[in-house]
Amino acid sequence: MERAAVGSSNISEVGYDPTSETLEVMFTNGSVYQYYNVGQALFDQLMQAPSKGQYLNVYIKNSYPYSRVG
Repeated sequence: MERAAVGSSNISEVGYDPTSETLEVMFTNGSVYQYYNVGQALFDQLMQAPSKGQYLNVYIKNSYPYSRVG
């Protein structure tokens, strides 16, 4: 999955696959997580959020299934 660099103190890159509704997040420490069943609208809101790390923590992290992939 292709990821794009984002301006965040905690997140370095974000990718999204609309077909599988999978969000992929690379953190500044190098770890990579995939979050599943994340709709396009939620991804769009994440990318527009002033604080991507805060948005991820509040709306995605404990609400969607995920796995560490890297």
